Amino acid sequence: MPNVADTLSPQNVPSNNPSGQIPLRQPLVEMRQIYKTFKSPAGEFTALKNINACFYRGEFVSVVGKSGSGKSTLVNMITGIDRPTSGSVYVDGVCIQELGESAMSAWRGRNLGIVFQFYQLLPMLSLLENVVLPMDLCDRFPPTEREERARALLRLVGLEDYADQLPAEVSGGQQQSAAIARALANDPPILIADEPTGNLDSRTAEAVFDIFIGLREQGKTILMVTHDRSLAQRADRMLEIADGVLISDRLNGEGSLS
Repeated sequence: MPNVADTLSPQNVPSNNPSGQIPLRQPLVEMRQIYKTFKSPAGEFTALKNINACFYRGEFVSVVGKSGSGKSTLVNMITGIDRPTSGSVYVDGVCIQELGESAMSAWRGRNLGIVFQFYQLLPMLSLLENVVLPMDLCDRFPPTEREERARALLRLVGLEDYADQLPAEVSGGQQQSAAIARALANDPPILIADEPTGNLDSRTAEAVFDIFIGLREQGKTILMVTHDRSLAQRADRMLEIADGVLISDRLNGEGSLS
């Protein structure tokens, strides 16, 4: 199997612009006038209010805000874990809220890698088996190639020597690194990370963040929800949400985009 880093590298993507002209930059993800309202016995609560945002290929974007601000709800609109009350979310031209549940599941498995705060590894499976599982579920690669690819992904995140260990037998940082490898199993163009360093010490969080930086350099699009502003400010862009409103969208080190 080719080296995983080589497989992900942008220079290996065939050009669709033979004329050599510079094309208009098209967003990979576009959120248009997104509102999300939840109903409860206490009444209605609007978690997102008129969110308009675009995310581009090969971009690393952080999303920050206080607890309850709506940042996790925002990324849930992109993953299809939740659906907007009104507005549209387009991912690579697909209006995802129009997909049925079965189609959504298949689409998500092929287009998104999701990294959760609490890892969500299956405890009875080895790290290797956890990484192979998404390929089995989506039938993404030939069965004879899946284990080799899983080992290559574990090597990419520094876990080659722990492939046969159970999640409980490795550290929290190693579990999160394994979760990143699992998220990459089907070679998705987009990686969504919801508080991926929230349960890690600062040194381990830095190591996990470095993995994201490497993946961005290999052409992946990364959206990371975080409370850690020091990490958030090192992404290409930082979005800030307060009370469901997008109050800032800025290039780190430069001026606001909104």
